[in-house]
Amino acid sequence: MANKPSKKIGRREVADQLRTQQKRADQRQGAVIVGVCILIAVAIIGFAAFKPIKEWWDLRAFNDIDMSGIGAPAADVCSKVETKKADGNQEHVEPGVDVDYTDAPPAFGKHENTPDTPDRKLYTKDDRPRVEMLVHNLEHGYTILWYDETIADDDEQMTELKAIATKLKGNNNPRLKFKAVPWTSKDGKAFKGDNHIALTHWSKGGKDVDVSQVDKQVGVWQYCTDVSGEALYKFMQKYDYFDSPEPNGM
Repeated sequence: MANKPSKKIGRREVADQLRTQQKRADQRQGAVIVGVCILIAVAIIGFAAFKPIKEWWDLRAFNDIDMSGIGAPAADVCSKVETKKADGNQEHVEPGVDVDYTDAPPAFGKHENTPDTPDRKLYTKDDRPRVEMLVHNLEHGYTILWYDETIADDDEQMTELKAIATKLKGNNNPRLKFKAVPWTSKDGKAFKGDNHIALTHWSKGGKDVDVSQVDKQVGVWQYCTDVSGEALYKFMQKYDYFDSPEPNGM
């Protein structure tokens, strides 16, 4: 009479089969997870690489264009230059202390005791220095282009600002004292009228005025609805770094 198969052996084989199947399922699941992680990593790396490549490609269009040819013609989008008697020369506040500026944006006034460094030309709302620090840059002869949230949300105009900032790149030439920075609702009231750009400069009162004549100092503004390289070029030609209370500052 033949021996009957052991029930223990049968159960063991079933258990072994189940373990084998579970192991294969775990391996397949692990492979899927690894594959998804690789795809996500590739997507992240691809996106990070795409942004500077796209930016480089967009800016190529401005390589052979002078700054005055970038954006809209000044006559179409900008108002006349305005001036106002200035104060605040050499009046410093400690870093972090807020100053209540009456103008939007300010072109003069009390300011932090250290200006921003000259290397950065364009900022966003995420990395811009405090307004109080930038006013110190104005005292040193910088022209500051302030742009509001409407411009910040406009890809075409932001590309134009990047192109302008690239044209004015450099730290050694004081004639390139320029910064383009955002003006947000947290900073103060909106620009007057329908304007979204404001050019500002702190003038000593004219190129022939001695810096000791503090009573001659004025703040200078020009408002525009859109980016205009032509307006900026003319503004910086008329109000250069030397026409400021402290032109030799950083």
